[in-house]
Amino acid sequence: MDGTNALGEFLRARRALVRPQDVGLPGGGLRRVPGLRREEVALLAGISSDYYLRLEQGRDRNPSAQVLQAVARVLRLDDDATAHLLRLGRERSAAPAAARSGRRPEQVPPSIRQLIDGWPRTPAYVQNRYTDCLAANALATALTPNYTPGVNLLRAVLLDPAERALRRDWTDLTAEGVAALRAHADPDDPRLRDLVGELSLRSERFRTLWARHDVRPRHGRISRLSHPQVGDLDLHSTKMTIDGSDGLTLVVFHAEPGSRSAELLDILGSLTAPGHVTEGQRVEEA
Repeated sequence: MDGTNALGEFLRARRALVRPQDVGLPGGGLRRVPGLRREEVALLAGISSDYYLRLEQGRDRNPSAQVLQAVARVLRLDDDATAHLLRLGRERSAAPAAARSGRRPEQVPPSIRQLIDGWPRTPAYVQNRYTDCLAANALATALTPNYTPGVNLLRAVLLDPAERALRRDWTDLTAEGVAALRAHADPDDPRLRDLVGELSLRSERFRTLWARHDVRPRHGRISRLSHPQVGDLDLHSTKMTIDGSDGLTLVVFHAEPGSRSAELLDILGSLTAPGHVTEGQRVEEA
């Protein structure tokens, strides 16, 4: 991810995912590339093949929103991916962004820390745009020790075997996590380039997903866990942007009231409550 032609990389990746028959063209025959050819995209978008080639090569620095929207329709992009394409087009027309190495470290507002620490029965944590955990309450850390400040959550999910064993929905979770990282991607951000470079080297799953250029901002989901202490949990996770912060997100978990997952979450909370004595401690004290 060098950021030199993010728009072209996105167009090429998404073009490769569209089959001719998906857009009313005859399939079959010998095709040198997967998906649509450049000239097919241009024809369906109502632009010249030469102009579309310039877009992919990064030689047009001021593409219009109308052209990009036409291309988005051909490539069957959803609203999130279309918004991402338009953002990349705007960045092409803007002056090169300054290096982000001087970005100040994110600070979790004290009120947010106090809020989540006051939720003994509700797991919650705060993450930044890179999925670094910046704050977490005790019950969140009881769900997984990776909900601990200083841990990069995407790295943990992709590389930590214990985290993979915890996640019954690991395949969906990793796809959504990489697509969310892409949605917040800034090609000129050194921190992001370092993270993408590291994960590309260490995780085949990340390389495959990153190459797809899927874009999906963070949304709430149901997390399906297989916890080593209490068993299977299905927890709703709600993601909320923290006002006045630089892209910080508050993630809050809850179970359906009266469900088995709610009962197990209460049991987990009791196991982590201050003053709880384990069986091993009772034996030692005896």
